[in-house]
Amino acid sequence: NSRLETGNIWKLMLSLSIPSIIAQLVGILYNMVDRMFIGRIENGTTAMAALSVSLPLITCITAFTRLVGIGGAPLCAIKMGKKDQRGAEEILGVSFASLITVGVILTVVILVFQRPILTLFGADPTTLDMACDYVSIYALGTVFVMISLGMNSYITTQGFARTGMCTVLIGAILNIIFDAFFINYLHMGVKGAAIATVLSQLASCLFVLRFLFGPIPPVRITFGGYSLRTMLRILLTGLTPFVIIAVDNMMIIALNAVLQRYGGPEQGDLLVAAATVAQSFMLVVTMPLDGIAAGTASILGYNLGAGQPKRILEAQKYTLLLSLAYTTTLCLAGLLLAAPFTHIFTPDPRVSALAVTAIHIFSIGVVPLAVQYVIVDGLNGMGMMQFSLPLSFFRKAVYFAALFALPAAFGAVSTFCAETISDLIPPLVTVLFYRRKLGWIREQALSHRAAQSAKTASMTC
Repeated sequence: NSRLETGNIWKLMLSLSIPSIIAQLVGILYNMVDRMFIGRIENGTTAMAALSVSLPLITCITAFTRLVGIGGAPLCAIKMGKKDQRGAEEILGVSFASLITVGVILTVVILVFQRPILTLFGADPTTLDMACDYVSIYALGTVFVMISLGMNSYITTQGFARTGMCTVLIGAILNIIFDAFFINYLHMGVKGAAIATVLSQLASCLFVLRFLFGPIPPVRITFGGYSLRTMLRILLTGLTPFVIIAVDNMMIIALNAVLQRYGGPEQGDLLVAAATVAQSFMLVVTMPLDGIAAGTASILGYNLGAGQPKRILEAQKYTLLLSLAYTTTLCLAGLLLAAPFTHIFTPDPRVSALAVTAIHIFSIGVVPLAVQYVIVDGLNGMGMMQFSLPLSFFRKAVYFAALFALPAAFGAVSTFCAETISDLIPPLVTVLFYRRKLGWIREQALSHRAAQSAKTASMTC
């Protein structure tokens, strides 16, 4: 806590962000390993399309994890900044109980309604059975996924970024080993990929619980004393990341539907498979940006609670510089190395060629995406969802407008330009908005300091 309040911002940010970035890079591997193995089996293109239509359902689990789990992490950081140990533990306990409850409900819903849900998400007769094979097994690990991801955010929030990195690293390494065994050795296809994911997430879940029930973290999981008011605050804070992922789900569903419609029976599945590969490239862009934001969120939330506006602005400045350096590197990589990247996922030259085109288009808007992530995630990290949510909505609205307008005028492949347009225009609006709110953010931090000083004075008296 003393490091968060008085430590050198640049060194502190690196010490927290680098493990988070590594964890996100490992998480990318986690997400892509299934596609790497599946893309090279017999009927690999069909299997890739099946995974693509399953992705929105899997992402839905992540959305609820952010709503009831990760949503409480900024509140926990603010409580820590206010030296409110009991309040921080209450938030952690409520999040843990909520993750288990929601995880069980989602498991039942997915197992019962998977076929109509997958059909709604774009599965056709060719891919439906294969998608059901994957989802029916993956659903059994829903609680493990939600606990490992949701509770891991509380580990990072408390400053244990390397421990959070180990959580992801354990799951990723085991997922590679299990994928090789179940898919390559036992030839179980998409079922093997799902089993590998569930087992690796179980291992990550056990690691997280062992740490948060142990003696090391200052804020640990406790039972009892659950408050409806605390639950509502967590839901409100988690609403922005929940909505972002939920809308991302709609974007994937809409993208698959548009590609199938304008691609027709000849190119529909090829375009969906290519989009899956191109989205893997965007994971390489966005997940480390999330890692940088996760590493600095604890700094922002803690210093907001401690009433230190200068440290907040300094942390955001360094976060932006690091994010811009990363996105510039990825922009160049996308433009120069797209072809070898696609060959990791598919030997089909038709899918590879379409995916290269998509990655080149996506790369154009990658650099300004850093600004969007730093500002929106920073606002959310300080619990200011009343600002972060509209800014996120605006970006999604721009995407949907372009998604439906472009292919009608220019054909199926132009659909990929929707991503680039939504990465170029919204950051400009976000910057203008943030400049107008800088003074308000300073006032909020100072008000927290005044409240803490008054509380300390009353306790002294």
